[in-house]
This record gives sequence, structure tokens and C-alpha cells, in this order.
Amino acid sequence: MRALVLTGPGKAEIREVEPPAAAPGEVIVDVERVGVCGTDVELFTGEMSYLRTGRSRYPLRPGHEWCGRVTALGDGVPAEWLGRRVTGDTMLSCRHCDRCRSGRHHVCGDMAEIGISRGRAGALAEQIAVPVTALHSLPDTVDSTLGALVEPGGNALRAARGAGLAPGGRLLVLGTGTIGLLTALFARAAGAEVHLMGRDESTARVARRLGSDHAWTRASLPPLPWDAVVDASNAPELPALALDLVEPAGRVVYIGLAGTPSTLDTRDLALKDVTAVGVLGGSAGLDGAIAAYADGSVDARPLVAATVGLAGTADVLAGHRPADAGPGPKIHIDPRR
Repeated sequence: MRALVLTGPGKAEIREVEPPAAAPGEVIVDVERVGVCGTDVELFTGEMSYLRTGRSRYPLRPGHEWCGRVTALGDGVPAEWLGRRVTGDTMLSCRHCDRCRSGRHHVCGDMAEIGISRGRAGALAEQIAVPVTALHSLPDTVDSTLGALVEPGGNALRAARGAGLAPGGRLLVLGTGTIGLLTALFARAAGAEVHLMGRDESTARVARRLGSDHAWTRASLPPLPWDAVVDASNAPELPALALDLVEPAGRVVYIGLAGTPSTLDTRDLALKDVTAVGVLGGSAGLDGAIAAYADGSVDARPLVAATVGLAGTADVLAGHRPADAGPGPKIHIDPRR
């Protein structure tokens, strides 16, 4: 089968590789759609920290935002999974340690991440092998575009929930990329008044085109009381700004990761009586994201600017947008093309 293989920093190629075989407890999925995210880009450029620690290494096969149909079952997998449309959890844990048994499998110390770490092959291929324990079924109302947005949607839903707002509460989201825009969608669906702050006027304009009426830059941001602030950016100065802007006794949620260390003054955190929440992974939000997509309360499809074939993935990873791309921040890959 065809698969995208990263062979070194800035090097990617489509290779003919052996199709996966379903080990006991696993299924084979024919991949329908895959989202390209910032982690994939960092693996391509060589900037991903896992490459320095040895948790990830070349050659590797990325792709962790995906959906498809189950076409083969390994030993021990119930027959009812065959033919189902599914997506899957990125975080594959040991399932035995105290963290896993207490419902915190996404921070297991023996974690492998699909398409990211420990050599676990990702979904930028025609097929992928996945443990049945990681699967989530997709209803018919969730199409392939939405199916490949479940994983980032799970992250964003956790960020929106972490803000802890009652209906009518005011939320400021820093960052107008996929996670920032998805967080805004989930928070708005829950009844919050949502504002976004983009890097510049062009990014704020994109957010407005995608339905976020209250989109600003740092210069134009109105002096409103922010009950909660979500930092969904990769700018190292914005975590401190989030703490500065939030109301006393409010909440700040950190889901964005900068390429260099971010600093903030914990005296401000304590003296403002602010609750800080960190979000890693979408595991606990996947079912909620699927439900919101299925019932129509959140429509994330406008965030996808274009869908290209597997052969176009290297250009996307290198930062080139398809000529016919819309305004959204997300590019999808259809490995069947």
C-alpha cells in the first residue's frame, strides 16, 4: 500500500510499504480522511521535541487525526466492529498502571502515540492498524470531514470545558488556528460569549469569515472583563498575557505549546486567585466531540480549507497551501486519491 514516510528533517516521500496485519486485539482500518496538524509539521521539520529525546525517530509515518472503515479484525475483536466507520484515540496506554486504571490513560508513563511516538505508524496511508480499545464509532451524520476533526475537536472541547463557564460567561481565546477556532465553536455551543484574538488583522479577518463575530488583534482587543482565557497559540509571550487579562478568580486554560519556554509570574496567579488548567490530548473529549458533530450543535467543516491526495502531503507539511484552498486553517488528506 502507499504511505507517507518522513525520512529526515524536511524529507518526506510516498512509499510502497507492506499493508498492516491485525495483531490480536487490533483492527485494520481503510483510511478515508486525515488532518494535518502542527505536530505533523514539527515532525516533518525536525522541530518536534520527541525527536531530540528519542521518543520519536526517523523514519516515521505520521497522521493522528483520521477516520475510516474497519475492514479486518484481529483475534479477540468482536465481529460487530467489521464494517463500522470509526475514528480513534491517539493515546495508546499500557491500560494497567494506576493512571490508566483511574481514567487518566492519556498521561500514562508507557504511552505510544499513533503517528507520533514509539514507532506507532500513523494514518497518512491507505490503511492503519489500531487497537480496538482505542476505537470510537462514527454515526452516519458524521461525514469524513467531521470524522477527521474529532481528534482536534476532543482537544478543543476539553479546553472549552476547562474554562468552566456558565451560559453567558465571557471567554477570550488567544489564537485563531484550528484548536482556537474549535474551542470557540464548542464554547459558543455551550452558551458562552466568545471572543478571539488573532496574531494580526489577517488572522482575525479569517476568524470573522468563519463565523466568529468578535475577533480582534492585541491592538483592537476591547477592555472587557474576561471570565476565562484559553491560550491556544504557539506564541511564548501569550501564556503570561492570558494570566494578565483574566478576571480575578477566573480560569486560564493552556492548550497551546510554544517552541521555546514560556514564563509567567506565579505571584500573579496566586494574588489573582486564578485557576490554571493544562490540556494534553483529546482522549476525554472524543465522545463529546462526536456527539456535538452528530447533533449539529457544532459544525466544524468550514475550518477545512482543502482536501488533497496523499501525493500532496509533503507540500502541505512544508507550508504550501493548495491553490484552491478556502480560508480555514486545516488541510485534509484523502489517501484514496
